[in-house]
This record gives sequence, structure tokens and C-alpha cells, in this order.
Amino acid sequence: MATHEELDELKRKVIELKRKKGAIILAHNYQREEVQEVADFIGDSLELSRIAAQSESNFIVFCGVRFMAETAKILSPQKLVVHPVPEARCPMADMITADDITELRKEYPRAKFVCYVNTNADVKAECDVCCTSANAIQVLQRVDADEIVFVPDRNLALYAQRFVKDKRIIPWDGWCYVHRRIGFEEVKRSKEMHRDALLVVHPECDPEVIDIADEVKSTGGMVKLARESNHRKFLIGTEEGLVRRLRRENPGKIFMSAGAPRVCYNMKLITLDSVYDALVNESPEVELPDDILMRARGCVERMIQLV
Repeated sequence: MATHEELDELKRKVIELKRKKGAIILAHNYQREEVQEVADFIGDSLELSRIAAQSESNFIVFCGVRFMAETAKILSPQKLVVHPVPEARCPMADMITADDITELRKEYPRAKFVCYVNTNADVKAECDVCCTSANAIQVLQRVDADEIVFVPDRNLALYAQRFVKDKRIIPWDGWCYVHRRIGFEEVKRSKEMHRDALLVVHPECDPEVIDIADEVKSTGGMVKLARESNHRKFLIGTEEGLVRRLRRENPGKIFMSAGAPRVCYNMKLITLDSVYDALVNESPEVELPDDILMRARGCVERMIQLV
């Protein structure tokens, strides 16, 4: 394990090299703290992909899981998008394939297909419209269909169904292993121990956890709520990387995990060393077939048109 001095020296080298090469580093909320500290922007996957598209930089180092780097490439096909550790993948995104969508279309020929942004590019290419955890309800309300197949996250589909009562939402049985480990009994005990805390959970959590929450927010929504709320104490039901970010950015407030801190080990595969190597080598590059890029981009752009 690197010492504080070694980490500080590596951070300095990363920052110096990204400036020299005109690169920007984007880090998801669940990344290691030291990776977040060298990032130009921290946020959720779509927010970061939009920043990549709007940036003047043509060299993007995306620190997140694979589908996130792919989404950045989809929105910035002309730019060099580098993903430091290609093996850092999202297990939930890998629970649905393009072939699965093809088979589902046979089963539900009249349905529109909505995919969570947490899907791989080839799945986006087969779907009608994309959504995020922040805008899923709005997208589903506005999609012109009475029947909607939603992939891959069952919990997000069930949460959205509470607000979209005039349509049938057919969920794929996918899940986030991090949010599934945020268990009801543990969250309930935390809430009873800290009655003065606001319980805020992610919509990827199980329905019974959502039922006892004070607020249900995407990671971006949690950042905004923490900044703007008059509450001083919060219980947060999501990955521990975001809890650390909230503490850094709101020093006058208290943030605790709702139960034991939960870790996305896939996100944590990206280290400061791998970020430095990605800058030095300008690789591993994210490359997608033109056909996938074009159709996946259409899926994302239709979401932007709806919201």
C-alpha cells in the first residue's frame, strides 16, 4: 500500500501530465477518494458524459465502469476516450444483452423499450430510449406507449411504476449488488438509532427500503439535496464513495451510511496508478463500431428530447 507521501507525489504527476496533454479526468461518485481528488469533474455517468461532449479537450480519461466510458464515447465519437481499467465493468449492465432485447421484442411486439443508462452500448443500440435514475419517471411518463419493457434494473422500474400508473412497466430482473446489500433491517435500525437524521436512499434499493426512506434520490440528487437542505444529519443509502464526497463538500453537516458502508468493488478497480498509465499511454481506448455508436446515440438523444 502506498504511503501518503507516495500518493501525493503520484497525484502531482497525474495533474501535471493531464495539463501537459490537455486531457480532462472525469470520475464517478463511487471512485476511490484519491482518484476523485485528481479529477476535473466528479458526478454521475450521464452528467460526466455530457461534460465530456461539451469540453474543449479531445482527450478524456473516464474513471468509472465500462458502460460509462462507452456513453462518453457515444456522445463524443470524435474524441479520444480512455478507460484506465477495461475490466472495471458494471455487473448489472452485464445482466442484459442485445440478444435478450431481440428476444423480448418478439415477446412484447407492441412495447417500447426503455434502457437505464446503466447498460452497455450494444443494448442501448437495440432500445428505443434511455433514462437515468433521476429522470426515469419523467421518461416513462412521456414515452408514447401503454406498455414499456424496462431494462435492466428491476428496482428502478418498480419505483418508477409508483408514479406512472397509467402504463404497464415490464421489468427485466437485473439488480445492483451494492444497493441490494443495503438491507431493510439494517436501514431500519440505523433510522431508529438516528431519529434526527434524514434517510436518503437510491432508487436501485429494494422497495421495502424505499418505503421507509425520507427521500429517494439519484447520486446527483443526493449531492444537490445535501448542499441545499437545512438538515444537519443524513443517513445515506448508496455506495460509500458518495458518502465520502458528501462529507468533503459539506463540512458543517454529518453524513453516515445507512447501515454498514457498501462498496462497489468494480468501481474501485481503477487506481491512481492506472489513471497515470492511461495518461502516459493514451490507452486503453474505448472503441465502438460505427453502427452501434449511431444507434446508441439515437437512444440517448431521444431521452434528451423527452426531458
